[in-house]
Amino acid sequence: MKYRVIGSDPATRREVSVVSLGSMLFGTVTDESTSFAVLDRFVEAGGNFIDTSNNYAFWVNGTQGGESEELLGRWIRSRGIGDEITIATKLGARPNAPTSGFSLDIEGLSAKVIRESAERSRERLGIERIHLLYAHVMDEKTPLEETVGAFGEIVADGIAGLLGASNHWAWRVERARSLAAAAGVPGYEVLQHHHSYLRQRTDTPSLRSPDGNQGLVSGDLLSYVRANPSLTQIAYSPLLSGGYVRDDKPLGPGFEHAGTDPRLKAVREVAEETGATVNQVVLSWLMGGDIPVLPLVGASSTAQLDENLAAVDLELSPEQREKLDTTN
Repeated sequence: MKYRVIGSDPATRREVSVVSLGSMLFGTVTDESTSFAVLDRFVEAGGNFIDTSNNYAFWVNGTQGGESEELLGRWIRSRGIGDEITIATKLGARPNAPTSGFSLDIEGLSAKVIRESAERSRERLGIERIHLLYAHVMDEKTPLEETVGAFGEIVADGIAGLLGASNHWAWRVERARSLAAAAGVPGYEVLQHHHSYLRQRTDTPSLRSPDGNQGLVSGDLLSYVRANPSLTQIAYSPLLSGGYVRDDKPLGPGFEHAGTDPRLKAVREVAEETGATVNQVVLSWLMGGDIPVLPLVGASSTAQLDENLAAVDLELSPEQREKLDTTN
């Protein structure tokens, strides 16, 4: 396993594995025994960075979520896990009532919600401090000053360590970080968005914005991270839920553009050259770029996890990386 330091403050920064394990479906779609086996294997392989959210996975059984955090809490207690494992969770997108559908009726990022939801997550996880806490989605109804101040307070109180933002426009991240710096409180240091080798259209209106999908890595976000190397970019769903390898699974309308087929051809050719799987090439491409990205992978079996972890040791040649980078 390889590692990277995230965060800048010696009191809260963490050395984490370059691959993070997503536990979104643990405790619902993925049963407890399988979830525990995957978690055990991840730690055995040197992984120490696990991701969840307070709303995972409400849509499976029509709840408000929390099943993933609860399962992780049981695993943490049963294995005697301590501070050596970095746990990341999110708040702000938990539905206000049990539901199986995505809507705008969510908790948001008010000071009250941040305090109460962070405390509940800490209790479900059974940990003293949430090592990395994200604002899961943007809340444009709550003043950003209130959100920034509330996150600063829970860091000061020891409830959370590092702070992050997921599914945010780059300008919202910058504004929040500027407000935090002016107020002398911790700001966002980790970003989490969907990112993969195949590019998805960013201009299609989404549930939360008529301007496009703020959950996707775009050029302005990458440029922002490049200009601020202290920031860490996490890529969720980097393998497109099997989209690279399952011919029976359409990629979706966001990939219906002229760049998809050439890039899919390029990544498959590089996989053939290296003897690696396409998924491994995608993960290696993310981790080894000039803007290093930490992929967040899910796994429903230990075999699937082992394939993903093998990407850590896959070194693409300069020629292979240039081929991938310049294909449009």
